[in-house]
Amino acid sequence: MSVEAEDGRSGEMTLAFELAAIREFDDPAAVFEDAREWSRYVGVVSNDTDAVAAFVAERDLLQDFELGDRDIWLAMEGIRESSDAPRHVFVGTTPEDRRIADATGWEFRSPSDVADAAGWDLEPTDQPEPGLVSRLRSRLSAAFSGGSDR
Repeated sequence: MSVEAEDGRSGEMTLAFELAAIREFDDPAAVFEDAREWSRYVGVVSNDTDAVAAFVAERDLLQDFELGDRDIWLAMEGIRESSDAPRHVFVGTTPEDRRIADATGWEFRSPSDVADAAGWDLEPTDQPEPGLVSRLRSRLSAAFSGGSDR
């Protein structure tokens, strides 16, 4: 069996995070704890099952998915088939994650989508995203420093 929840949770959703996606949250343990209040199953998936096991162990997360040695495609398919929740949401970060969700019957969401919806904080980034003025200054600087013939 691919899914096994403890304490008979009866939420309406199975929630799977791709490993890179769960790493984007400021406090993955808080995300799991909160998600368990309204999700029947919660877990982390990836092609690198050893990395998933290490991540889950380091943060003392209760993983509802048994991944075995299956790749993410087979794991997602197996979880979907064995989960009795009416809704299945896959949180991923790449176009490949979206393809996996689409092909296996999961709803795809980005970390920022679910963070906004659930009130979770994302991990602060090292560099703030440049604003319009910064981008223009950078392009002008490149143009006048020999990066352009104009």
